[in-house]
Amino acid sequence: MGEVRLSRDEDRTRGRWSQRGAAYAVWYLRAVTFINVLSAVWVSVGNDIRRHNVDEFFTPYLLTAGFASGVFSLFFAVTMRRRKRAAWILNLVLSGLFLALFALAMVAAPEFRRHGQNWFSFVVTLLFVVSLLVGRKEFYAKGDRSNPKLAAAVALGGLLVTSLLAACLVTVANTASSGHSTFLERWRYGVMRLVSIAADDSRFPGIATPNWVNVVINVMSTVLLLLVLWAAFRSVRSTDPITAEDEEKLRDLLARQGDRDSLGYFALRRDKSVIWSPSGKAAITYRVVGGVSLASADPIGDPEAWPGAIDRWLAEARAHGWTPAVMGAGEEGGTIYARHGLDALELGDEAIVDTEEFTLEGRAMRTVRQAYNRVKRAGYTVRIRRHADIPEPEMDRLLKLADDWRDGETERGFSMALGRLGDPADGRCVMLECTDADGELRALLSFVPWGKQGLSLDLMRRDRDSDNGLMEFMVLELIQRAKEVEITQVSLNFAMFRSVFERGARLGAGPVLRLWRSLLSFFSRWWQIESLYRANAKYRPIWEPRYMLFEKSTDLLRIGIASARAEGFLEAPGLPKWLNRKHLETKR
Repeated sequence: MGEVRLSRDEDRTRGRWSQRGAAYAVWYLRAVTFINVLSAVWVSVGNDIRRHNVDEFFTPYLLTAGFASGVFSLFFAVTMRRRKRAAWILNLVLSGLFLALFALAMVAAPEFRRHGQNWFSFVVTLLFVVSLLVGRKEFYAKGDRSNPKLAAAVALGGLLVTSLLAACLVTVANTASSGHSTFLERWRYGVMRLVSIAADDSRFPGIATPNWVNVVINVMSTVLLLLVLWAAFRSVRSTDPITAEDEEKLRDLLARQGDRDSLGYFALRRDKSVIWSPSGKAAITYRVVGGVSLASADPIGDPEAWPGAIDRWLAEARAHGWTPAVMGAGEEGGTIYARHGLDALELGDEAIVDTEEFTLEGRAMRTVRQAYNRVKRAGYTVRIRRHADIPEPEMDRLLKLADDWRDGETERGFSMALGRLGDPADGRCVMLECTDADGELRALLSFVPWGKQGLSLDLMRRDRDSDNGLMEFMVLELIQRAKEVEITQVSLNFAMFRSVFERGARLGAGPVLRLWRSLLSFFSRWWQIESLYRANAKYRPIWEPRYMLFEKSTDLLRIGIASARAEGFLEAPGLPKWLNRKHLETKR
């Protein structure tokens, strides 16, 4: 769960006491969560807490026994840690009301003042309220403006659905041997159980249910409560997407500085947002996924202006409570990001081929050379053209074939994929078309520009009934015919954890490295991690490391899930596919 951090200047502005107050509030909620969950597991502790929360006793704010209360306080701890302003307001209102009630009881009723526990609960709750007031400036993260309406809709709709389900469950499981109950009474009984598992059922003589029914109903109420809280505290989903003016300015930066990063052109994806440096000479494109502000590759533009763009991107992430992360940053960009407080983790390496130095000769390339010659003897040929040189009817046909040959319904890719094909604005992209001996089109490759003399692999498609080795054959054709499109370097696929496979196979590799390599090889059965590395290694490329940047190691799981969703490997949980999938194909 990502914690929103502030810069050093912002830290000094807000003051140490403000930070300490916010930290106390968060740790208080964590402690309450631990005790609530422990009391649900440890029966004697739970009973003891319940005894100290009845009659003339009361316990500190949110301290009750049970999983439901533990989940509730945990949700508050997480949202407060992310500096959600709405969570601060709700906690202040609730704890303030509790404190006022405690104070009234202590003043008006002498029996409450006789117990030391009540004084302890009063002081602890008072400290929590004071910490909220002292640390109020630390809770600045904005929520979505539609949250109140969404939370109300979820509450009303969820209450109706869960109460009807509870009534049906009570009807089925009713074991009362005497008396008669109507459906309205069973519905009211279910609503009471939604509110409390210990609700008084003396008014319902015709209803008797097993304890597990009451527990199930109470669990439904807990789930409903979490959904309402999620709707109330969710972050702003995204900012404005890239406009036509933004895209024009980004293309201008790429025309002047595009040689720096092979992944720079992918910043033009239209499902991203953009943030500019104060000078306008640099920009960062990003997408918000699951509360993570996910940037990709290095910033665009003049490196001297990168810090200004990074500062603005981080400030926006903190203002909305997003977790900042960068996927696929290069060495230069990763260094600048690290100076702004982000930690780096090497993800893998990008395979880059120098077309002027590449050769198929020599013993080391024997296997590759034989595979290339085998496909060539089978009659396959490759046509290489810029997108702008392809007539519109032909491009429409290529788009249809690309859709038909796609593996799965979702268009995958984010940091190293453009997400569209055939757009008139992408005329400098290069298309490779592979046809068999009968002139039938069997495979496609599309590359985006990398500066003035380079290409980066964007899209790979082939007919599933075609011969193996077509992709390798097409890549080798492009490398050997590079002068036709006036290029000197080609960026191929990204090989995740390449160094692990390479070093782990060497003589003398340590047990940890060998274990890590074995684990990755096991997962390669589904995700093709090792096979992708092997496929790239056959070209004997230059390996350029790529990094993931993050603020805290505790953010890694959340960032990993957000990245998998952005790349198209995971769907957003709980939503229909048609709501998750974004059709980014823009046809000419």
